[in-house]
Amino acid sequence: MPLNVQDKKAIVADVGAQLAGAQTVVLAEYRGIPVEQLTKLRASARDQGVYLRVLKNTLARRAAQGTQFEPLADSMVGPLIYGISADPIASAKVLQAFAKTQDLLVIKAGLYNGKLLDVAGVKALATIPSREELLSQLLGVMLAPVSAMARVLGAVAAQKAAGAPAPVAEAAAPVEAAAPAAVAAEAAPEAAAEPAAAAPEAGTEANETPAAE
Repeated sequence: MPLNVQDKKAIVADVGAQLAGAQTVVLAEYRGIPVEQLTKLRASARDQGVYLRVLKNTLARRAAQGTQFEPLADSMVGPLIYGISADPIASAKVLQAFAKTQDLLVIKAGLYNGKLLDVAGVKALATIPSREELLSQLLGVMLAPVSAMARVLGAVAAQKAAGAPAPVAEAAAPVEAAAPAAVAAEAAPEAAAEPAAAAPEAGTEANETPAAE
């Protein structure tokens, strides 16, 4: 069913609003792709926050007029599906990932940060890690020392469960063994003093006996 004037104006306004907040636009030819495959592509794009739509090129050119995406007008030829995203790499990732599994989807061009991208440029943009991927990598780096500590503590717990002596107990053993020696050393002067005190008594008895006789 052909579009009337009001429908066309509504589409141009909708696409224009998407372009106003976008950083990247990717164009891809979808000729011959089954409807069910395109439905899966749209679902994937929705999940990634990508505005994906099959557009008449005349309406797309009109929506792009006066925006940073106007230079794409020369590439708007043939049956195209448009990927528009505020995320700088999301639209490139979604379409490139789908193109790997569906040969009938052919990336034609793109524009990011005011610069036109050829097919190689779009593919290169798609290889850049997303924000979520970078955060995941950073979290992995931050958790690495924690994981190492957890492994050490787990090994210590297993060692204790197996009956291995704890390091604290080993360190305390020499102190306990030294205690009897210290007590013996304290007692030694007292023991030595007792015979010395008894010696005069024994000597006195020996001297007094001959005198009495």
